[in-house]
Amino acid sequence: MCAVRSHLPFAYQSKHDFPVKLTEWIGQVFYDVLPEHGYEIREEQIYTAFKLADAACRGKVHFAEAGLGIGKTFAYLLTAVAYARLKGKPVVIACASTALQEQLAGPRGDIEKLSRLLDLDIDVRMAKDPHQYICDIKVNRFHNLLFEQPGKAVTNVLHWAGKTERGERSEMPGVPDRVWTQVAWDETMPCETCPDRGFCKLVKAREHYRSALDLVVCDHGTFFDDLWTRDERVAEGKLPLLPDYSAVIFDEGHKILLPAALRAGRQVVKEDIDDMLTSIEQIQGARTSLISIAFAMDKATARFFKILYQAAAGDEQTDRLTIRINDELLGAADTLRRALGTLHFELQNEQDLHLQTLSHTRLQAYEAGVERAALALDRFCRNRGKDVIFWADRLDQSFWVVPRDLSGMLNKHLFARRLPVVFSSATMSTGGDFSYFARALGLKEFSSSSVGSSFEFDKQVLVYLPQRLPAVDQQSWFPRALRRLVSLLRVSKGRALVLTNRPSDVRKIRKGLKEFRLPFEFLWEDSAERGYLVRKFREEISSVLVGSGFWEGIDVPGEALSLLVIWQLPFPPQDPLIEARRREMKEQGLDPVSTVDYPEMGLRLKQGCGRLIRSRDDRGAIVILEPVPGRPWEQHVLGAFPAGAKVVQNLSALSTLWPGSATEPKHHARAAANVSTRL
Repeated sequence: MCAVRSHLPFAYQSKHDFPVKLTEWIGQVFYDVLPEHGYEIREEQIYTAFKLADAACRGKVHFAEAGLGIGKTFAYLLTAVAYARLKGKPVVIACASTALQEQLAGPRGDIEKLSRLLDLDIDVRMAKDPHQYICDIKVNRFHNLLFEQPGKAVTNVLHWAGKTERGERSEMPGVPDRVWTQVAWDETMPCETCPDRGFCKLVKAREHYRSALDLVVCDHGTFFDDLWTRDERVAEGKLPLLPDYSAVIFDEGHKILLPAALRAGRQVVKEDIDDMLTSIEQIQGARTSLISIAFAMDKATARFFKILYQAAAGDEQTDRLTIRINDELLGAADTLRRALGTLHFELQNEQDLHLQTLSHTRLQAYEAGVERAALALDRFCRNRGKDVIFWADRLDQSFWVVPRDLSGMLNKHLFARRLPVVFSSATMSTGGDFSYFARALGLKEFSSSSVGSSFEFDKQVLVYLPQRLPAVDQQSWFPRALRRLVSLLRVSKGRALVLTNRPSDVRKIRKGLKEFRLPFEFLWEDSAERGYLVRKFREEISSVLVGSGFWEGIDVPGEALSLLVIWQLPFPPQDPLIEARRREMKEQGLDPVSTVDYPEMGLRLKQGCGRLIRSRDDRGAIVILEPVPGRPWEQHVLGAFPAGAKVVQNLSALSTLWPGSATEPKHHARAAANVSTRL
């Protein structure tokens, strides 16, 4: 028998007693304590919390899907805090963005609220992406400038940099990106070769969050940086990036695959190589062999990237370009790989000679960059790239190589440790089926819970599926879809979000709508900064927002968003990561269209549909301007709609939603209840 643990929010006598007492405490919090502070009792939230508690106590991998308004954050926080105190190690909560980290663990965030309400004194620390911290070396460069004086904005940052302890960007939230990048952490300078290593702001930040007792809230990228490098760092006598933890919770868990792949991959950046070669060629008194290999590298780099982009095939929906592998490309990659190997040897010689023109630290940084690029090319050349996923980046002209078997890496480094791992999201399944997401993670054993939203979608949402629209590949589809969009906007009196799959669709719609002279303000995705457009859309009640980048992360409660138009179904693009999943399904004898394309489209559509209803008072309609009934993907589409939403096939049915003026709020869905069918 154990002594009563006073640091836990409840008493228990043994490890066998803990699960029972945890469940009792969770029930008491949700049924008794929180209602005293004005929180309503939500059975879906309590059910999710109980399932998470059970998964944690059993050391399971658990998929927790919870719809809008459930309060899944409080549901997982109760178990997270109690489990951390039981094990004496913090629980890691990995978020999809810095904004979500702040919402969770920042001032007046969810954790602070819960800590105050329950008198828990939760010790939570944030571990942010390194780019969110200043680089002391960059700051010192400004101080050492002899001629050029920094501008006022940079001067203000430099003044703050001299006083801040951890140098976190949230302390200076008004600094524009163009200024912050001048002082932010420099990923091209490995910390191991930095003259300030062990004393910089990022190291102090890591020391701060490593000592967390209850919770560490990090971003997905930082978690996978730690996961993939943890064993190597420990073997080298270094501290891991994150402290030892007792469990992991992925908030917005459906979004982990890309950061997991990127952090496991290696990148060859043409601009970085060009800058390095320029510096080498300017060395005074450099040996002939070093200059010779620098010139050879310049030619090899130019040739490789020229052939690479000749072999690239793009889709406007993604910046990751698919590469058609061929002998010429493999030959160019091997030539560049061998040149990098020779350059690495020559750089080591320069370090041994203590060349004064180029600092020892800079030479070490170049050496580390060369090693990373050579490793990427070696993986690509081996077995003709069959063991990796690779692509060319449209934006920064870089070449990416990532391991194909991410599921195997996840099993080895995470799942095999038998820690509780929770994936929490509103969109992980298709109609309660988690098989697609589980296959992507390589999971065969997991528990799951799925609860719909607490909103009354049968009274709040109508879904309009137009009839007699031609298939999308027919030339007549666009003008007819455009006319249908015009009719919809006139019925709804604006107040609409139009979701497209590509920026080019936005431009086509803008051009096509000119002749109709609609009396609404249109906010086009490419016309201003995204956050500004969303704020204006929220404020200008009758405005219409059109874009391809608003499928998730946009929160517009109230009447400003009364109509959600899906211009075309969001089938996945020809993206290398998606292509890899398609090939895997085909190798397993499964149909890649039904096992990848349809589920991927359904999850994306579900995210888009989630933009419409953000509060109990919202009312509105969802419209898809592409044929759905009778199509092979019909069930996936129907499964993406809010549960209980009603489907109509007559445009006149929507008029019951908005019988009044342009400022009529979203409160009229009940009148249409008898003209539709329940999903």
